[in-house]
Amino acid sequence: MRTDHRANLQLILTLQSPLPGVDFAVQRGRNELVRPFLATADSVSLAITLTLGPSLADGSPNFRGPFAQGTPADRFVYVNSGLSAGQTGTPWQRRAKIKLADIPIALVERAAGDPNAAIEACIEGTMKDGGPVCASVRAPQISWQVVMRSD
Repeated sequence: MRTDHRANLQLILTLQSPLPGVDFAVQRGRNELVRPFLATADSVSLAITLTLGPSLADGSPNFRGPFAQGTPADRFVYVNSGLSAGQTGTPWQRRAKIKLADIPIALVERAAGDPNAAIEACIEGTMKDGGPVCASVRAPQISWQVVMRSD
């Protein structure tokens, strides 16, 4: 990978068609929760910053920082919902695991270190059982793209 290994990488997690009345938060560390920066009836968006460490032995990105959970070879981000997001009075208690290795390397190279660029994960917010997104999220339930800040 050709990016500066100390570069920051902005990540936006956008849940599309989330279950109404359910709170969402991204997990920072073991138990800190970061709330959405935007929530409408149609989507919920959460923003985090990751740091890139030296590339892994296979050349893949080394995602680091307090939002990056798991081992260096298997990093992921948790999106919590319901009770797991600090909500009371809900029957839901779920966590979705967003695998960072699924981000195409070309997108990481394009967005890393650019304060005007972010990688957006568009995630289906409701599961087939009618509950909030949970478990390991993989395509086609998630797609990735670079978005640029417009002034």
